[in-house]
Amino acid sequence: MKRRPLLKTTLAASALLMSGLFPWSAAHAADTIKVGILHSLSGTMAISETSLKDMALMTIDEINAKGGVLGKKLEPVVVDPASNWPLFAEKTRQLISQDKVSVIFGCWTSVSRKSVLPVVEELNGLLFYPVQYEGEELSKNVFYTGAAPNQQAIPAVDYLMSKDGGSAKRWVLLGTDYVYPRTTNKILRAYLKSKGVKDSDIDEKYTPFGHSDYQTIVADIKKFSQGGKTAVVSTINGDSNVPFYKELGNAGLKAKDVPVVAFSVGEEELRGVDTKPLVGHLAAWNYFMSIKNPTNAAFIKQWSDYAKAKNIPGHKDKPLTNDPMEATWIGIHMWKQAVEKAKSTDTDKVIAAMAGQTFNAPSGIVSKMDEKNHHLHKSVFIGEIKADGQFNVVWKTPGPVKAKPWSPYIEGNDKKPDEPAKR
Repeated sequence: MKRRPLLKTTLAASALLMSGLFPWSAAHAADTIKVGILHSLSGTMAISETSLKDMALMTIDEINAKGGVLGKKLEPVVVDPASNWPLFAEKTRQLISQDKVSVIFGCWTSVSRKSVLPVVEELNGLLFYPVQYEGEELSKNVFYTGAAPNQQAIPAVDYLMSKDGGSAKRWVLLGTDYVYPRTTNKILRAYLKSKGVKDSDIDEKYTPFGHSDYQTIVADIKKFSQGGKTAVVSTINGDSNVPFYKELGNAGLKAKDVPVVAFSVGEEELRGVDTKPLVGHLAAWNYFMSIKNPTNAAFIKQWSDYAKAKNIPGHKDKPLTNDPMEATWIGIHMWKQAVEKAKSTDTDKVIAAMAGQTFNAPSGIVSKMDEKNHHLHKSVFIGEIKADGQFNVVWKTPGPVKAKPWSPYIEGNDKKPDEPAKR
């Protein structure tokens, strides 16, 4: 018996199998479509982003249980950029170049998205971004399923200026020190001035990521409010929201005196806060868990069942949904629909197929991806914090609002809404 040729054949086959070049391995790879999940699971943003990772995994399981996409199962590739903004770019390059994912669902902060943007554009990848942002961007390689300023920030200010919202005359613009709060507040400052608000009636403050001592800032807000009816617009992001809201309660700064409207605080961020002193303070979003309709009821039940089955910390005992979780769920389903329409995961074909995609949203509308500007049409809701950490909707738009990913209130923005904005 000639053992040496057999040994050589066996070793060669083993080498091919380990290298991934063996036909069996290639056939297995061809049975799946890899998708990237790019969220901070550690660091200051983990408080907000971990639930988006879990929501993405739930949605992938849901799609796989119904046969997958184009007859193939979705294979999630989860990475943790650890609230480290340059690491977002590195992980994106890894996902596209090494892991060969067809799409990435991820990011929360605009600084993380700005880190990812040049990489997805260079490699012609695809990013679905599920969080409200400052606008001023329109990339071929990004779909924005969160709110532009005209779908959140400006309606919130209009409400607070109205009689129903308390007729605010003075404004504190308080945010975390990075691109989203600074650009949004630049837009809001110009908008307030267009409404006759003087610079002396606007106080703008920033704190670093992870900031925890808000005693002096809250005392300053209290003092500033003595000059007239005052509202606070909060673009604080991440775990800094917990000490900020605790300090509001400690200082006895009640909503009837100085209402705070937040753009990055939802049900999840309030989980670790005693909400009783915060009753009546506000948040502006495009979805709240408390919205009543059959689609939302089914969405909440699906998440609740999944969280319990997967033993997800926090959610297994108190399952919560929020706006970016809804946007994640919608985005993944719309991507699936576009892939099936295109009959391909090719980036350019999927981008073309995304135009005009619709999906029944838990917010109670049919969400539509705009044919030109890569943003969802979204309803706007303003909710008051309740003692149980949920929100009572006190104002909403009559229907979906088309995003304007630019602002006429920033000098030089005389372009049309569907033209790419300067980055």
